[in-house]
Amino acid sequence: LQYMSGFGNEHVSEDPRCPGALPEGQNNPQVCPYGLYAEQLSGSAFTCPRPTNKRSWLYRILPSVCHKPFKPLEEGHLTHNWDEAEPDPNQLRWKPFEIPKAPQKKMDFVSGLHTLCGAGEPRGRNGIAIHIFVCNTSMLNRCLYNSDGDFLIVPQQGKLLITTEFGKMLVEPNEICVIQQGMRFSVEVFGETRGYILEVYGAHFELPDLGPIGANGLANPRDFLVPVAWYEDRQVPGGYTVISKYQGKLFAAQQDFSPFNVVAWHGNYTPYKYHLEKFMVINSVAFDHADPSIFTVLTAKSTRPGVALADFVIFPPRWGVANNTFRPPYYHRNCMSEFMGLIKGHYEAKEEGFQPGGASLHSMMTPHGPDADCFEKASKAKLEPERVAEGTMAFMFESSFNLAVTKWGLQTSNCLDRNYYKCWEPLKSHFNPKCK
Repeated sequence: LQYMSGFGNEHVSEDPRCPGALPEGQNNPQVCPYGLYAEQLSGSAFTCPRPTNKRSWLYRILPSVCHKPFKPLEEGHLTHNWDEAEPDPNQLRWKPFEIPKAPQKKMDFVSGLHTLCGAGEPRGRNGIAIHIFVCNTSMLNRCLYNSDGDFLIVPQQGKLLITTEFGKMLVEPNEICVIQQGMRFSVEVFGETRGYILEVYGAHFELPDLGPIGANGLANPRDFLVPVAWYEDRQVPGGYTVISKYQGKLFAAQQDFSPFNVVAWHGNYTPYKYHLEKFMVINSVAFDHADPSIFTVLTAKSTRPGVALADFVIFPPRWGVANNTFRPPYYHRNCMSEFMGLIKGHYEAKEEGFQPGGASLHSMMTPHGPDADCFEKASKAKLEPERVAEGTMAFMFESSFNLAVTKWGLQTSNCLDRNYYKCWEPLKSHFNPKCK
């Protein structure tokens, strides 16, 4: 597969089978080359300032308006009802979420969406949701688009071949992709597959400001990849299903052709992917900790300066060199919600219990930090340069929203670790008023 690089760039692409498919000098000619239809996809209000104005023009064999009426579709465990379970301020941890076996229950990306927690709601365009996806079957003659917001997809097991209106992307564990609001996509899998999704309503992801860091560092714009145009002129007499996630519910419409019929496109509103190994880590080289915000890959800003609807933060392999410092994450109470997942390896603050494919949630002002074993080891360790998190990739969805956990997350999934609190029970007092 081929890609173009650059975050938020103005890209231009046409399928090489139809050279000259992009109109020259205008967006909407009276007659498009090859008899195509011009269609604009807007990701922002027309009147947004130019730096935040997002739109792309698609030149397609048939416009996306050609479908039968939408009808309700069973949502399964997808929800935005945050009142179905009582609030729980405890530290929460989940064992790896189970992937159904294909012979027993075929499940594709859409039917495998399970909402774990969230806040806000899509009608007011303000909020987030965190979903787990587990699937074993490719989407066949059906696609999904999200009318409510953007999907940031983090595969943990199994690779995803994602076909979009803009082209194809292969997304493997240790990569992420973002499918922005309104973009139609279909997911092909190659066996048992699992991952995490951060959905944001009312904002798009962007690169965080660097401030005193300067012009370079963290996730560099050049490392974000955008698919190139690819189309199929395919009739589907039996019916192609277009699924819309709209106001938190699913709806399905039938059409008799593939929606991936875009021969050419141009614009700055696209799907994209990023490899987490490309992240340029910045860390303390003297003493103490820098705040974990230095590990932010992408942010979806709120209307309050410096406060995010959600940040996507990673904890990649790096060097630890701080002197006279307790090097693992410190004990913490936070005015933000912290949801963590593990793609691979062993997270330094909890080497046991927190497993790849599982998760944890530390809600607003709920205390958390290293388990007893980690504290004892780090307090006695000889402080010399060391590799941290080698072979590991943990991540965090951090949000200014107070997240409610769904009934599926607390009960139905049967993955909640009821003994999580016990990892701190062995912590003991080392206080000695005679020893300074």
